[in-house]
Amino acid sequence: QVQLVESGGGLVQAGGSLRLSCAASGRPFSNYAMGWFRQAPGKEREFVAAISRGGDNTDYADSVKGRFTISRDNAKNTVYLQMNSLKPEDTAVYYCAAVEVSRYYYIPGPSDFTSWGQGTQVTVSS
Repeated sequence: QVQLVESGGGLVQAGGSLRLSCAASGRPFSNYAMGWFRQAPGKEREFVAAISRGGDNTDYADSVKGRFTISRDNAKNTVYLQMNSLKPEDTAVYYCAAVEVSRYYYIPGPSDFTSWGQGTQVTVSS
C-alpha cells in the first residue's frame, strides 16, 4: 500500500493562491493514478481533480476548472494541486488519493481510489 502525506495548506484571502503537495512512499509512484478530494464542514467528501500515471491526462470538478491545476513529478514521487483565484467556498480539508492502475493514460472514477492521506486544511477568508 502506498503512503501519502499532504502539505501546503493554510489560510489565504479570497483571490489568493496555494499549492498543495502530496508525497508518496512505499510503492512505485508511477504505477498510481492520483487524485485530490476535499471535504468541507458538514458536507460529504467531493472529487476535485485526478491525473493519470504519466501526467498526460487530467480531470477536474466543474467547480474548480480554470482555477486549479493538478500535476505530478514521478521523479520526486509527488503530486501537486495549484489553486488560484481561491474562493471562500473552497475552504475544506484537502485529501490526496491514489489507486494502482495498469493503463498508463487512464483516469479512474472518484470511487476507485483506494489509498488516502490524512488531509491538509485550506481556509479561504472573504
